[in-house]
Amino acid sequence: MVSLAQNVPGPVAMWRLAAEGARVVKIEPPAGDLLKTLSPAWYQELHHDVTVERLDLKSPGGAARLATLLGAADLLLTSQRPAALARLGITARRLAHRHPRLRWLNIVGDTRDPERPGHDLTYQAQVGLLGADMPRTLLADVLGAERAVATALLLLRRPAPCAARVGLRDALDAAVHPLRFGLTGPGGLLGGQLPSYRIYAARTGSVAVAALEPHFRARLYEALGLGEGEDLTEVMRTRTARQWERWAAVRDLPLARVLGS
Repeated sequence: MVSLAQNVPGPVAMWRLAAEGARVVKIEPPAGDLLKTLSPAWYQELHHDVTVERLDLKSPGGAARLATLLGAADLLLTSQRPAALARLGITARRLAHRHPRLRWLNIVGDTRDPERPGHDLTYQAQVGLLGADMPRTLLADVLGAERAVATALLLLRRPAPCAARVGLRDALDAAVHPLRFGLTGPGGLLGGQLPSYRIYAARTGSVAVAALEPHFRARLYEALGLGEGEDLTEVMRTRTARQWERWAAVRDLPLARVLGS
């Protein structure tokens, strides 16, 4: 497998495929992958079993080396916009002609508009997953990488040559459904409306209470000595988050300390 994919989605997908036994050669530009600057430790983890070469693909030597690598590969992973790849001579038609045993998977921002620039932050903004705070994870990047892995495995079962495209914004379509259908978010049953499914401040730290099913909910309120459906704000302040977590574990209740709180 050869990867030209940079930043987060490509390396995460590459890492997952390498863990499944793929032999990966990653081509980086002469300046390297931006991820190495942003998060050296994560970059190191994702590239542990990967051979990295830095090439100028616009130069004759770089193009020739890429052609050699593709000639021995069964999968090419990219994450650039189609126009940028076309300038490097990478199109479905050219790849099929030059490398008939190759399968190609391109990760784009949005399959409906693959030339539009964007990143995880803008994709989350577009589908309505952002509030006033910055997101705590790169949801589109990680979900897009998982979709890329699944698509790559499907491509490898199809006769070559073949190609597919996955979108990072597209990967959020399923993730946003709970919000779109009113299950989460302000006023949603799983958005804080249910006292037994909510985040509470403890004496120190916070806890996530998720006693959603009737048997968990009944057991929770019985253990607390409260009437079912009562608000838990005051009682949760009587112990620390760690104490509540231990208390819940003994009683087989879905309650967890909120890390970082």
